[in-house]
Amino acid sequence: MRLLRVFGVMYVAAICVAQDPLDVTSMDILPPSGSSNATESIYGELNVTSMFSDIFPTSQPSTESQTIYEPPVPSLHLQSPWFEIFPFEKAEFLCLINDSSDWNVTWYKSGSQVQETDPNLSFSMSQGVVLTIPAALPAHSGLYVCQGHHKVKGNTSYSNSLELKVDANKPKATLTQNPKWEHMYPGESVTFQCTIHKSQGWEYEWFRNDMKIQESNITYRIDSLTLSDTGRYHCKAKRGKSLFFFYTEQSETSILQVYEPPTPTLRLVTSWSDVFENETVELSCNMDSSNWTFIWHKHGMELQRDSVVKLRAGGSRLKITSASRAHQGEYSCKAQLKSRKVTSIFSNTAIVHVYGTPPKPSLSKDPILNSMYVGENTTFTCKVDVATGWVYQWYKDGTTLIGTDETLQITHLGPHDAGTYQCKATRGQRTSTDISDKMTQDVLEIPVPSMVVSTRWADVFPTERVTLSCAIETSSDWTYKWQKDGQVIQSNMSFTLDGTTLSIDSASDFHGGIYSCSGTLNSRPVSSNLSSGVSISVYGKKPKAILVQDPADTLLHTGDSVSYSCHINVSSGWEYRWYKDADPLTVSGNNYTISPLALGNTGSYKCQAMRGRSSAIFETEQSLTLSLQVEERPLANIIVLTGWSEVFSTDSLVLQCEVTGSRDTWNYTWFVKGQQITNSSSEKHTVTPQNDPEQSQYACQGIRIGRPYYSTKSDALTTKNLLLKRRVLLSISGCIFFGIVAVFLGCFVLKVTRKPEDNERRPDEPELFLTMAQLKERVDAPCLLVDYITDAQLNNPAKESEDINCSETTKLPVILQQDQVTTESTDKAAEDGALVSFQH
Repeated sequence: MRLLRVFGVMYVAAICVAQDPLDVTSMDILPPSGSSNATESIYGELNVTSMFSDIFPTSQPSTESQTIYEPPVPSLHLQSPWFEIFPFEKAEFLCLINDSSDWNVTWYKSGSQVQETDPNLSFSMSQGVVLTIPAALPAHSGLYVCQGHHKVKGNTSYSNSLELKVDANKPKATLTQNPKWEHMYPGESVTFQCTIHKSQGWEYEWFRNDMKIQESNITYRIDSLTLSDTGRYHCKAKRGKSLFFFYTEQSETSILQVYEPPTPTLRLVTSWSDVFENETVELSCNMDSSNWTFIWHKHGMELQRDSVVKLRAGGSRLKITSASRAHQGEYSCKAQLKSRKVTSIFSNTAIVHVYGTPPKPSLSKDPILNSMYVGENTTFTCKVDVATGWVYQWYKDGTTLIGTDETLQITHLGPHDAGTYQCKATRGQRTSTDISDKMTQDVLEIPVPSMVVSTRWADVFPTERVTLSCAIETSSDWTYKWQKDGQVIQSNMSFTLDGTTLSIDSASDFHGGIYSCSGTLNSRPVSSNLSSGVSISVYGKKPKAILVQDPADTLLHTGDSVSYSCHINVSSGWEYRWYKDADPLTVSGNNYTISPLALGNTGSYKCQAMRGRSSAIFETEQSLTLSLQVEERPLANIIVLTGWSEVFSTDSLVLQCEVTGSRDTWNYTWFVKGQQITNSSSEKHTVTPQNDPEQSQYACQGIRIGRPYYSTKSDALTTKNLLLKRRVLLSISGCIFFGIVAVFLGCFVLKVTRKPEDNERRPDEPELFLTMAQLKERVDAPCLLVDYITDAQLNNPAKESEDINCSETTKLPVILQQDQVTTESTDKAAEDGALVSFQH
């Protein structure tokens, strides 16, 4: 018996065909219809009789010479493609009997009859009998044969046998990658192969990143990798048709990493790439691994080595031992894998500059200020315009400083940092520059701002305006910040743009405190210390003006003086306004003095204080009102007590001083020629030729303890020739009196004794005496009385010859004060029985 093994993803059909009756004795297994004798080579010879002889005994052929009917031999064929299948694959057998119809077929598996009632099997007749296993299981494995049965012709022999093998598990695809480098690079090739080690007839499916690739070969090749080929690859196999495909387990995943070739890194080994002639330059080309070789380029052209240009360390280092202008240029390198034809892109470039004589360094400073403040920071920079790798040496006032950097930073400047700075640059052992030019740095103390109260007072009242100013006199380039009681002021106040002025438009209790300010430079971060503090006091309510009168008496007299003082007990800067009887006075200042007092000064006085300007004027409450009553000062008067009857019996005058209209008790002061007579306070004063030989002017004044403290001075009384004048006047008066009496008596007697004449014959007689009316009309009438009383000849002898006209309107001539005579009061003279003197 031959066993057929078919591999591949195809159904195999085994066809059992009965031989022609004439050839049935040969017992050869024929191929299916349409096939050639090559069936023998495919199926081989199957001795079915011997296999089933123990189960189904056969009869011996007859030796008689007669025609014996030989039953046809069934031919068993596998119609599904493979004898080795996997769970749930389909298997199908075909049993052919080359004879007439009406044959029934019995199926056997491994010597046991297959029951037609098996639900996992199906039977059909289509050009033969078909046995179908729609979903094979390992239990269906075995050796299958078939046998035909005919109701007339009997049974056929057994067909050839076919073995069906059903594996227990699905096969798994095996994936291999060649080459399997950890890193692959664009342009390289890679081949994947998917292998199934069981059965045959497989078709293949390929996947990258779980997405199916349109490829069905057993191998998948990428001839020129790109970065997009990076991914996870796997495969699996299938066989069958259409909806009945059977799939293997997918293979393990193979990860393909495609990278751009690493870019070599070009580094400068020496400290600088811009060199002076005869200096050394060394460059290195580096990769992450050692599997690379290097190719050097200058200006994109491969570099050729010579006695000066040398390669070291396997070509990874390029050294120019003695640079010249010919070596100036742009250098780069490439890397190439030793074992594979992978070349990197160009590295970064390094430009080599070759210079002649080292230049002089330039010295600069930031900020570029010769004068700076204590605590500021400044940076000096020493710069060489060509080449790199310089080491710098710094000098201050000719002394070497510590530090080799390009910059010299001085933080928190102090007075010791003031001076002159220079620098120079060196490189290597032989290259150095000249020393730089000098640069001067001055260090100043930060000024402290001064703060003043612009409103001239620091203690204010509610709603008043306060203005504070802060300034640093040395510069205007400052912005100011304000603090109140140590806290930064942020609201409720207004500031000018630069903070110079702080204004409190309407003061309140909140604004009271100690104010200070500090300045910050606009151009750089310099802050001054706080200014000295200024205390702002805000009172709780408006003050009231206090009015004081000196003297405090409400009744004063003409000629007195009175002073009013208006003051505020708190703050300063006040101006004052005065009122009399509620009308404003044109008086300024806090003192108002009235001297001498007049009757018109009687009234009520009050004051008010104010300060500020224009709309910001602050006014206090008005003071209390003080009333003032001004009366006429009592008049002093001198009376001559020496009567007319005494003028012929005495040479002295007794003067008496009295205050007219006053009932107060007075003491008196006497004055002669304007000088006070000492030790004289009596109301009377006696003038004698001994104590007054010159006959001076006398005046008196009343004085007392209470108000009025003194009276007005009396009019001056001149005692010159007063007694003589009285005597002459008295004599003339007596003569005139008796003469008048005699005239009247004579006229009376004449009138009585004389016989009157007829009026018509009486001639007009001229009047001997002028009437008063006639005297008024005349301008040449002499005035004897005037001449006498004024003693014109004594006082002005030079005018004796002048004519004096006398009339009611004639004024008495003015005489000197010492010549004035004050007569006794008419009332007083009447009381004393004395004559009354004339008074001018």
